Parts: sequence; C-alpha cells; structure tokens
Amino acid sequence: MAVSELPEILQVGDLAVAVSISDRRKNVRLTIERDESVSAVVPPQISTAELAKLVEAKRSWLYRKLAEKRDLGKAPPERSLVSGEGFRYLGRSYRLRIVPEGEVRLIGGRLELPAQGGVKELVGWYQRVGEHWLNLRVRPWAIRMGVELAEVRVRPLGYRWGSCSKAGQVSIHWATMQLSPSLVDYVLVHELAHLNRPNHSAEFWRIVEQALPGHRGIRERLRRIGDELWLPDEGR
Repeated sequence: MAVSELPEILQVGDLAVAVSISDRRKNVRLTIERDESVSAVVPPQISTAELAKLVEAKRSWLYRKLAEKRDLGKAPPERSLVSGEGFRYLGRSYRLRIVPEGEVRLIGGRLELPAQGGVKELVGWYQRVGEHWLNLRVRPWAIRMGVELAEVRVRPLGYRWGSCSKAGQVSIHWATMQLSPSLVDYVLVHELAHLNRPNHSAEFWRIVEQALPGHRGIRERLRRIGDELWLPDEGR
C-alpha cells in the first residue's frame, strides 16, 4: 500500500490513533501523549490493515497506559440510581428523582428517571441532549478557527474526551456533558484544532492557544476533574 494511503487518524474501535510516518522507523512506536491521546510513528511500508491489527493487539496495553496517564488509581465515583443521588450536567449537580413512568428529562431542577429505566437510559439522555447542545456550541468556535465541520456526534469513547475524522466529523464522549461549559469549550477547541493538525505538534498547540488563550490552565482543570465524573462500565 502506498504511503499516501495511510490515514492521518486511524480509528480502531474507540481508539483514535494519530499516524505519522518516519523513514527511520523499522517498526511501529505507539505512544500515549501527555494529553492522553494515542499516536503511532510507523515505517513507510506498513499498510493500514497491518497497523490496525497491531493496535488491536495492543489494545489492553494502551488502555492500561491510558489509565495510568490519567492517574486512575482510584475507581470513578459510583452513583446509585435512587432518588436524591446527584448527577452533573454542564457543571451543576442535579438530584435524581425516580418517577413511575415517562422519559429521562431535566425539569424543575431535578433529573427525572422512570422507575423502569437504568444506566443505559441515563447515558442515552446525556447523548441526546449532548448532540443538540454541542452542535450549537461548536459552530462559533468552528467559524472563529476557520475550519469546516461536518457535525458533532456524542458517544462512548473509552478514555478519550473526543476524536475527529478527516471528513470533519467530531465525536465527543457523552461524559463531557457533565463538565462546565468552559471545560467543554476546551474539548471542542482541541478537536477542531486536530482538523488541521492531526498530531500534537507545536503548531497544533499554537492553534489551540490562539483560539483559547490560557488553555493550559483549563487543561489542568480538566485533568483534575476527570476522576470525579460518573463513568459506568456500560457507558464506556
């Protein structure tokens, strides 16, 4: 396969791997970057299928290293689906209220969950409200940064806040909807910057800083708060 056919971002399951080619490499080097993204430096002769197979074989190792990078020595906080339990939405905590029937909704300062519902339904709510809110939120950022954006999708992304494709589609983890809007903005800006710069080069960070001055402090806040979010196994 020709070098040009290697994708800049290789999606393997919920892992988005930034690919760069080096004539000096004889084998693949997989790295967890400081911001918890995954990169691969590969020799020119490797094919997309070969690289995908290698990443798949290393999936458990990558997840373990990602967990270590995020300092996940402690388990994410557990939440019981009972009335009075707190769940975050856009940085604020809302008390859960179990109702006899209906659908998950935020009303009167309470997050209502029907009695027959569970984790799947609550995660589904975060995804639904997230896609509407994020697609409105991201447009001004895309215009400001001068990038073409197809759409924002919200779905489980493992240990990643977001990912993007060469076609301009940005994917955001549903758990991002628990963050405050300023932290969500950082996640959006980060992914929009990747539309022009797939790797975490100096130019990439210059683009982020230009769009969001003081991003380093915001990134550190995001790193600290990550362990406090509700991340059930079913939603990863």
